[in-house]
Amino acid sequence: MGLVAGVDTSTQSCKVVIRDAQTGALVRSGRASHPDGTEVAPAAWAVALRSALTEAGGLDDVEAIAVGGQQHGMVCLDADGRVVRDALLWNDTRSAQAATDLQAELAQRTGQPGDLAWAQAVGSVPVASFTVTKLRWLAEHEPERARQVTAVCLPHDWATALLRGASSLDDITGDTVDLATLTTDRSDASGTGYWSPAQEAYRPDLLELAFGRDLAVPRVLGPGDGAGHTPSGVLLGPGAGDNAAAALGLGAGVGDVVVSIGTSGVVCAVSLVPSADPSGSVAGFADATGHFLPLVCTLNAARVLDATARMLQVSHAGLSDLALAADPGSGGLVLVPYLEGERTPNLPDATGAIHGLTLANATAENLARAAFEGVLCGLSDGLDALVAHGVQPRRILLVGGGAAAPAMRALAPMVLGLPVEVPAASEYVADGAARQAAWCASGAAGPPAWSLQGTQVFDAPGVPSIRDQYAAVRSMVRMRGSH
Repeated sequence: MGLVAGVDTSTQSCKVVIRDAQTGALVRSGRASHPDGTEVAPAAWAVALRSALTEAGGLDDVEAIAVGGQQHGMVCLDADGRVVRDALLWNDTRSAQAATDLQAELAQRTGQPGDLAWAQAVGSVPVASFTVTKLRWLAEHEPERARQVTAVCLPHDWATALLRGASSLDDITGDTVDLATLTTDRSDASGTGYWSPAQEAYRPDLLELAFGRDLAVPRVLGPGDGAGHTPSGVLLGPGAGDNAAAALGLGAGVGDVVVSIGTSGVVCAVSLVPSADPSGSVAGFADATGHFLPLVCTLNAARVLDATARMLQVSHAGLSDLALAADPGSGGLVLVPYLEGERTPNLPDATGAIHGLTLANATAENLARAAFEGVLCGLSDGLDALVAHGVQPRRILLVGGGAAAPAMRALAPMVLGLPVEVPAASEYVADGAARQAAWCASGAAGPPAWSLQGTQVFDAPGVPSIRDQYAAVRSMVRMRGSH
């Protein structure tokens, strides 16, 4: 084998990596920005894909390509394969009421509590992020557009179909796709709200419950299956949702917990069994290898650090230095980081809180450390939820922009209670897509064993008192946010 390509069509940008199929060595790369907002014209993704592929040197010498992408985004197509309206992204919350309504309606239909009924049906309780709730919103609020919709797919599905129909980079325009070629994978299908990871099947009854009628949906491919070829003969992999692609890029195996500190916070783990959490804390997703990927997502992560650095009028490096100068527990100062409400726990109207402030602990150092500890405590709650659903942590992989801070690396073992491994920064979603492309091209039973370079291990004794004092304050905030 020669070269393979991986694409990450994320919320903010499109990244492309070209890697050696055997070793995983990076050969070249490209990048292009996506528009801001929670509602985006998919044609802009096509422009960015074309630009990023061009910057990466094109596909003339590439054997296979796969696409990883932001989960949940709703791309609606008419009978001719044209986009009906701008895509609603995962972070568009206008369908929050639709999520509540769908829970109530399934409860009425099944005679069970709505959250339990959804968890048993598809492994997750729908929230505004999920595609199924966005389809309900469209049916209710834009009925004229809804009547034009023949098929619904996800961002990575749409990008794969674009590549399948493009004979050259100039043909990646986003005008139309062939509905008959729409494919997806288990991981992204598991985030729609109408595909069951446990049953490995769509739930057309839930799709009809949401939209009022049936829709064409992408064919779900198995791990390592090909999705066809581009007109120039490049093999297409099935692709994956972003978290599953990142786990594949990291080489995560059963028991590996990935903690990602970016715009949002994510804690997920590769598992051999599907999960179904009626509380909604754990989303029961599938992974990109044939296993499962129970996942907890928090809204507040790296931006909490941004806000604290702004308050203290220091750089991110300065914030880290301040935090490392304070003692564990921040002198009793606790920051609960619900600055934009929170998804886990489900407190959309909650606000952040600083508690325990005294004359003695009112220092910049303690506030800086409390910010890092607060973010990590929220992620530790997510780890607890995964353990409660059968995950037995083998190791923790700490990634994301927030993981670059020396304070985050030093404090993480104290709060999480386990050593953490921090791989060298990389485009892990695109890397995972490239690894999947190599898998498809090889015809092997599993992905190639690419090794992570530059991984550092951080270890320190756990300090349970940090989480204890955080839990006491979090309970007060939760009570206040639930009223």
